[in-house]
Amino acid sequence: METRSPWKRCIHLTLLLIQLRLPEVGASCRILRCNSEFVAATVHLSGGGGAALSSDSAYCGALRSYSLCTKRTARPCRGDLAYHSAVQGIEDLLIQHRCPRAGPTARPWPRPQGAVLGDACLYERSFVSREGRAPEYRHCSVFGDPHIRTFGDDFHTCAVQGAWPLIDNDYLYVQVTGAPASQGTHHTVVTKITIIFKSWRQCTDQQLYQAELDDVPAAFADGSQWSGERRGRRVLTVRTDSPGRHAEIRAAYIGTLLVVRQSGRSLGLSVRSPRGVLEAFHPDHDLQLCVWGCPASYRVDALRPPPLPHAAGAAEAHCAALLPTRDVYYHACVFDLTASGDLNSSGAAVGALQDARSMTGSGQGVHLLPAAAAGPAGPQPPLLPLLPLSMLGVLGGAWITCR
Repeated sequence: METRSPWKRCIHLTLLLIQLRLPEVGASCRILRCNSEFVAATVHLSGGGGAALSSDSAYCGALRSYSLCTKRTARPCRGDLAYHSAVQGIEDLLIQHRCPRAGPTARPWPRPQGAVLGDACLYERSFVSREGRAPEYRHCSVFGDPHIRTFGDDFHTCAVQGAWPLIDNDYLYVQVTGAPASQGTHHTVVTKITIIFKSWRQCTDQQLYQAELDDVPAAFADGSQWSGERRGRRVLTVRTDSPGRHAEIRAAYIGTLLVVRQSGRSLGLSVRSPRGVLEAFHPDHDLQLCVWGCPASYRVDALRPPPLPHAAGAAEAHCAALLPTRDVYYHACVFDLTASGDLNSSGAAVGALQDARSMTGSGQGVHLLPAAAAGPAGPQPPLLPLLPLSMLGVLGGAWITCR
């Protein structure tokens, strides 16, 4: 069995404290911004289990940057619990990873120089003005047990645990965490979603959004609901139709819409984004589930749901009433209901289809036809070790308890 260091055993308590967003965090105390910057600087670093991080020097640099950020906001945060917890957490990690106190710091996300003119912060307007046509949009979703519809309209059912990147480009980083659906089962569901909107020119500062089961906030991690304004329009916004279970995030500066939903005991995410944005990534960002789907060795045949604990016939009848077209959403519904026995799990496929209709139009292409058990469809990107999303735990307040 894997031996975990004490700080890893306290992750869930830590994250809980962060999500509470204590009321004493005022506008002048910028500890949440420091937290967000640290997440952005470390989320690409590999690691897992009890292994060392892939780049100790990069991680130490991020910790030193984090420490400097907390020092800059020390005065307005002096009475804030989250601030003092973060300071203590940094101290513990500097010692644990044997990081020198002096040394290089993490480089911030690059921000192109030059003034923003016209509609540059409104992607669609700018594109139409420049190209004389509307952008080409693509759609991706992850939902249920979990099932993935890629930007290329491939459909996979995946057996994945831990943190996996959905999108990783110059503008946006989206990561999901899979966990067993219940004790003693190998079926997994998405239990956590983290979205990082990277700083982009003068349009918007970096923003962090995070959702967990039973906590789908209609706000960014710093408590705000919008960022940036251009020509009377807010550049980055969050809203909800169902507090705690739904969030819609619009990023006008990259023409992107993201919808987070909770259905039953799983989270789902739907994305609509321009092709030009999705293709703006470096060759080393070669593991993106929304781009390539899940690696072949992690795929499951959604046409062959497990026989227990729910009768297949009852599951088929229930899903057919909700999803009359025998497409991938119907088969995903049957798979989830058969695997879980929870009628509420069928809502994941229904919500994903609803998003697909609104994001792709109601015409041809919404209802993907199922394929047989997916095998290798060509060269697969190498399966890299991933940074567990539990690294976010350094941002919270469980460190005193963990010591």
